[in-house]
Amino acid sequence: MEKTVFDFGMIGLGVMGRNLLLNMADHGFSVIGFDKDSQKTGSLEAAATKGTTVKGVGTLEEMVQQLAKPRKLMMLVPAGKPVDDVIESLLPLLEKGDVVIDGGNSHYTDTLRRVNYLHPKGFHFMGMGVSGGEHGARTGPSMMPGGDKEAYDHVKPLLEAIAAKVNNEPCTAYMGKDAAGHYVKMVHNGIEYAIMQLISEIYDILKRGLGFSNSELHEVFKQWNEGELQSYLVEITRDIFLQKDDVTGKDLVDVILDKAGSKGTGKWTSQDAMELPIAIPTIDTAVAFRTISGVKAERVEAAKIYAPNVTPVSGDKKAITAQVGEALYAAIIFCYAQGLSMLHNASAELKMDIPLQDVVKSWRGGCIIRSVLLQDFYKAYSANPQLPNVLLDGSLANIVKAKQGSLRKTILSAVEHNIPVGGLMSALAYFDAYTTERMPTNLIQAQRDFFGAHTYQRIDKEGSFHTEWGA
Repeated sequence: MEKTVFDFGMIGLGVMGRNLLLNMADHGFSVIGFDKDSQKTGSLEAAATKGTTVKGVGTLEEMVQQLAKPRKLMMLVPAGKPVDDVIESLLPLLEKGDVVIDGGNSHYTDTLRRVNYLHPKGFHFMGMGVSGGEHGARTGPSMMPGGDKEAYDHVKPLLEAIAAKVNNEPCTAYMGKDAAGHYVKMVHNGIEYAIMQLISEIYDILKRGLGFSNSELHEVFKQWNEGELQSYLVEITRDIFLQKDDVTGKDLVDVILDKAGSKGTGKWTSQDAMELPIAIPTIDTAVAFRTISGVKAERVEAAKIYAPNVTPVSGDKKAITAQVGEALYAAIIFCYAQGLSMLHNASAELKMDIPLQDVVKSWRGGCIIRSVLLQDFYKAYSANPQLPNVLLDGSLANIVKAKQGSLRKTILSAVEHNIPVGGLMSALAYFDAYTTERMPTNLIQAQRDFFGAHTYQRIDKEGSFHTEWGA
């Protein structure tokens, strides 16, 4: 067998696994990869930059035996049973102190189970979220590693080398204990769902309400991406409007069916938020609207019955466009606020010690939800690492105060013109509820006690109370 020379191993050489490995090689690390598909193994070496040390092998044994100790290797295989199967295949081949990383989109509960399974055996297991798609993996992703701190220290130099950089700072950091890495990635994806929903609603307002052509939409998003709305999702939306369909020659966006699926991470975010509990209504709405989009046949039938009439929005298009941009900006802040609040609560509840300052720092580049706005969040958490909600930060509060009026006007106009904007509505409702000193929940408490003797609390003294209502 060949001499042990390789710094890092990869199991699973799909697009993400291969590109991450090639990224490592470009940064001076010697890397080795394995995949059950021999074609993928062969294409790994063929795609390597000249002068780098990259090898593909046909068995796990070959890969493990050629890794420097303590061995450091990553799995990028489908979540669920495939991850467990790979772990079982690795166990006879590894030695105590070796580091195994799951870089896929595993649910954090599975990651926690695997941490607890492997720790007594002497192996370090880490769950790591990776964001940025295939291009990010090759040129610089955002990475969210969590778990064993000792294991993180072993891979820290490599992760920092290949990560995206903002202000020469790597977009990766230790996310916390146990399953923190995958938990942070789950919430990242939930925020991603919400922002995409908001952008789609803004698109609908501009397209059906204001009658913008796709070329005009391109210019709007181009201008927005050059200002305070600069972000990856606004940037790619800008470019989508120029893409032509190879088949029909039409604008591709107009040929795409209005049905969107989901891979589970958005749903997981909603489910786990309810378990905490923590309110993330815009993420919940984004998941729900994808589900509604899936019942296309029912929607077509309902449209025949109710014949909703989307009437044109009148007024100065330039002024309305500026207002809509401010509405989007405010709503996006509320999306982030919900997700980050969830991380704050989960960190304490699940004892993961998630450093929110490092989370937003890691999200500033490389990932799908990267945005210049994250710099404001980074400043907020730098000033107060234990901030429970970014809406409590004074600087961000000033921004929200200046923008919230545009969000209200945009929603009112959309409702008047029969354009569904559930994401924008939920974002505003979250803000209004969060900033309301006295909510009408006292009535709900009275109702619960009336029909179920669930008791209630009072504003004038401590304790729980029950009333014989109507007696």
